[in-house]
Amino acid sequence: MSRAHAARSWMGLDLGTKTIGVAVSDRLLSSASPLHTIRREKFSKDAEALLQIIESRDIAAIILGLPRNMDGSEGPRCQSTRAFARNLTRLTDLPIGYWDERLSTVAAERALLEADTSRKRRAEVIDHVAAGYILQGALDRARHIRTVA
Repeated sequence: MSRAHAARSWMGLDLGTKTIGVAVSDRLLSSASPLHTIRREKFSKDAEALLQIIESRDIAAIILGLPRNMDGSEGPRCQSTRAFARNLTRLTDLPIGYWDERLSTVAAERALLEADTSRKRRAEVIDHVAAGYILQGALDRARHIRTVA
């Protein structure tokens, strides 16, 4: 199978003010796996780290968690996320989508607590585990659309 016809992974991002949680999917686009957390610096350095992952993992699309308010409205954090996406589109032609992340961190925290993860370890992994929840939601929705269509 040629590279052009091979399935390619998606990358999910949980953008925080201090960190970026990163998750990647399998090539069948069925499951998301937390990858790691990038400590934020300035946009150019953050983007460089993301572009390296995109290249090394042969990523086909990026899903950004959109931090809507609980009432569904968009505040300053959503504006910041959309600005990050606009800046990233100047560096890559990959499609960038958004996924409502309202409860992703809550779900990630619950899963880590159920796994009896220490407080220190939870703090180290929460962002990329949350990115996994964001990406899994988008993958599940895409699969549902494909099966209905």
